[in-house]
Amino acid sequence: MNLTPGKLWGLRRMADSNGIFKMTAVDQRPPIKAPIAQYLGQMEAPWEQVARFKDLLIQTLQDQSTAMLLDPHYAIPHSIDILSPKKGLIVTLEDSLFQETSGGRLSRDIDDWSVSKIKRMGGDAVKVLAWYRPDASDNVNQAQQDYVKRIGEECAKYDIPFLFELLVYPLAVDEFQTKEYIEMKGKKADDVLGSVEEFAKPDYGVDVFKLESPVNAVDADGSADIQATFDEMGRLAGRPWVMLSAGAGKPEFRKVLEHAFTAGASGFLAGRAIWLDAFKAYPDWDTIRASLNNGAVNYMADISALADQKALNWAKHSCFGKEGARFTPASACFREDYADLGSA
Repeated sequence: MNLTPGKLWGLRRMADSNGIFKMTAVDQRPPIKAPIAQYLGQMEAPWEQVARFKDLLIQTLQDQSTAMLLDPHYAIPHSIDILSPKKGLIVTLEDSLFQETSGGRLSRDIDDWSVSKIKRMGGDAVKVLAWYRPDASDNVNQAQQDYVKRIGEECAKYDIPFLFELLVYPLAVDEFQTKEYIEMKGKKADDVLGSVEEFAKPDYGVDVFKLESPVNAVDADGSADIQATFDEMGRLAGRPWVMLSAGAGKPEFRKVLEHAFTAGASGFLAGRAIWLDAFKAYPDWDTIRASLNNGAVNYMADISALADQKALNWAKHSCFGKEGARFTPASACFREDYADLGSA
């Protein structure tokens, strides 16, 4: 970690006063667009319908969240005016339309968006998802690595935190095939851990990891063996990290969080585990709102209380990027680097 003033400020904006991230993802596009389009019998979901649901998510869930993750296609143009300035603002940069090749998936930015634009609009962090498999083709992995390095360099240039999300995905040879933004059935823990190990290298400039469970969520059973796998993921991350839900159900995601917080996670950045049950009532907007105000809000309160009890203050993570400071708290890294600012 290179904890410059802008990155420190952004991280503090995303967390509560105890350094815990309780963040809600409203940036999903295919998981919202596809059901709406299917219900309406259309090829493409109407923009207004997708944006309306995102608006409702912000209205009902921001009070329970320390930060909200918004997308430039729908949430920002429709609802940026209702986001409380007291909440952290994370903006997603990757396009939901990825390129599928014989060797694996390639990520790209949303057209006409950039790290500098997110910084200019007042974003507190840049979020990027990269599909990654250590066993994908060499040219695909190189392209994905180059993509992430570029984002990391730009985040350093504009002094804004880089929140990086990893998802393993099925290759052509795998039994379970899906293009959805959900965890891959039968995924291998080694693929998840190998991906974290690669992008924990300082070349990528990642400030916070947004990680999936290293095992399928239904297998997060509280056992010592599963905990050891989570512990290894936390060790490899070497910086603040949070859990994503990847479409897991409420009970399953809570069990994942139990493991993750024990392993040193500093909170969560989740979406569908929180609001998917409510969305199933589409197009009954009154029922959706009532379900969000009850089931979703109550679930947020539950996992937030769990985070308060067990998650690790992000500033207590070690700053592995500093030579000779492997066990120095991240907050001390900042003070050490900028102690002379007052006399400048």
